[in-house]
Amino acid sequence: MKLKNLLNQKRSAILKRWFDLILESYPAGAAQFFKNKKNRFANPVGYTISQGVESLFDEILHGIDTEKVSLFLDNIIRVRAIQDFTPSKAVSFIFLLKKVLREELDREIQENSNAEELRTIESRIDDLALLAFDIFMKCREKIYELKAMQLNNQTYTLLKKAKLIVDLEEQEMDPAKGSVDNLKEMR
Repeated sequence: MKLKNLLNQKRSAILKRWFDLILESYPAGAAQFFKNKKNRFANPVGYTISQGVESLFDEILHGIDTEKVSLFLDNIIRVRAIQDFTPSKAVSFIFLLKKVLREELDREIQENSNAEELRTIESRIDDLALLAFDIFMKCREKIYELKAMQLNNQTYTLLKKAKLIVDLEEQEMDPAKGSVDNLKEMR
């Protein structure tokens, strides 16, 4: 029997096991909440992970469309990027699928010698992990960029309140305080 057919037959068991292993990377209370609440609005993290792994699994089976996969990965990775996972921990959920496949299909793979097909699937999983890492790094860069902008805005506001800087727009409006051109020349 072809590996793809086996994977389709055991799809629900594989997805459930993969989802459970992913949730183990979260603290126990959070993992239990993510697992038990199926509502998209009451549990957006659990829902995102659940829907994402289903879509990723389908893409792995049928060949990876980078655009589609990027969207599914992005949804999961964004959640993990803001939760202070290390980069390796954030993308490790992808490699958990290899473990699940070997657990679920070990006997069938040995009996039907589907090793070559398994290597193809595992290669796709590896490609997915590399893509996930790139997405994670972009998310983290954006988070740090937003934090830096927030810090700059807070600093500016504090300096302005302390009257240590003057807003250039205020200078333009009040000719008695000088012109913007005069301020620029002083720099």
